[in-house]
Amino acid sequence: MTDTVDFWFDPLCPWAWMTSRWMGEVQAVREVDVNWRIISLGILNENNPDNHHMGHEESMWLVRVVEAAAQKHGDEYRKKLYDAMGTRRHPGGMEGDESLLPIIEESLAEVGLPAELAEAKDSTEYDNALRASTEAAQKVAGKDIGTPCIAVNGVGFFGPVFTPAPKGEEAGRIWDAALTLASYPGFYELKRGREKGPDFS
Repeated sequence: MTDTVDFWFDPLCPWAWMTSRWMGEVQAVREVDVNWRIISLGILNENNPDNHHMGHEESMWLVRVVEAAAQKHGDEYRKKLYDAMGTRRHPGGMEGDESLLPIIEESLAEVGLPAELAEAKDSTEYDNALRASTEAAQKVAGKDIGTPCIAVNGVGFFGPVFTPAPKGEEAGRIWDAALTLASYPGFYELKRGREKGPDFS
């Protein structure tokens, strides 16, 4: 039986990046179909005075370009651009708001999309779609979530959060455990404090 995962990401989030690398490992060792979707940190934090994800507009840049690419050129570009942007942002170390435009330009070139798609970063044309996708994550996992967020066969939750991301059969075993937890209707949360930052090895 093939399991279905909805995976919500924002390219700015290093923890979502770690979980996405785990998800790729899971796809190699288990029968899993993944729908890659956007959850916007900018939208989640638009009314948060302590938002640490840059200013609201800058935090929207990457997701706007990803959504524009998907609408104009096909849904597969959500994952393609996420991989290109995330590689530069996280293991590549391109940090700070001054790095966002180079990340966008280089990523569009890498996946073979027109450079003018970078203009979408300043457009609100895609914000309704981004808001709907973000709200879909909240609908399945709750209002108080962040990134990463996944839904397993329709059951959503925040996480899992890893550092470093599990690989190979170990990734598969952790996936099996996630399926077990998700299959129990009363399961809501399993969490402990983080003592280390992201390890991209």
